[in-house]
Parts: sequence; C-alpha cells; structure tokens
Amino acid sequence: MEKERKLARERAAIILQVRSGGLTATEGAERLGVSRKTYYEWEDRALKAMALALENHSAGRPPVLLDAEKEELQRQVRDLEKRLYLAEKTIEVKDLLSAYDLHEAKKNQKKKPKGGKRRSGK
Repeated sequence: MEKERKLARERAAIILQVRSGGLTATEGAERLGVSRKTYYEWEDRALKAMALALENHSAGRPPVLLDAEKEELQRQVRDLEKRLYLAEKTIEVKDLLSAYDLHEAKKNQKKKPKGGKRRSGK
C-alpha cells in the first residue's frame, strides 16, 4: 500500500514537471517507463482527478448514497409501520365500541322491571 502511494506521488511529480515546462512529455514518459501515449492518458486522468478534488463541496460529511434495494426496504418498513398503527387504532376503536355496547346492555337491563307481575288493564 505504501509502495503504491510512493509510486503515485512520483508519477504526480513528473506530470507536474512536464506541465510546468521542466520536462518534455517524452522525457516524462521515459522517466515513468511508459510510452508517450500512456503518459498523456495518465496526465489526463491526473488532471481530471485534481479538478474533481478541487470542486466546491458542501461542508460536513458527504451524503451516503443508498442503493435501490435498501431504499425499497425502507419504504416497505414505513408502509408496514403505518399499517400496524392503523390496525392498533382499529382494535382500540372496536374495544371502545364493545365496552359501550356492554354498558348500554347493562343500562337497558336495569330499566326492565324485575319480578314476574304484570299489570293488566282489563
């Protein structure tokens, strides 16, 4: 890993020397042990990477990109949480209605006359 970093820095230094006029592209390619065509490809990649690195970015940690599968699973979880909430509220309403019906039934039983005597008007 460290060896790769050192090699990359050496390449960058040679590219900067060529870009500043200290070396020709041919000399830079020779020092890097590559063809002139390969040198220009490396130079192009290096300059693009440098330009990208120097773009203005918003402060703070970069946003984490979610993959499509993860986003879909999160959407399903939110949907299921809503459905669970509605189911719980439905049960609460049914329980309240059952309690109300029971209360009304008890109230109606109290209103009925107790005992078996009937009044007859005849």
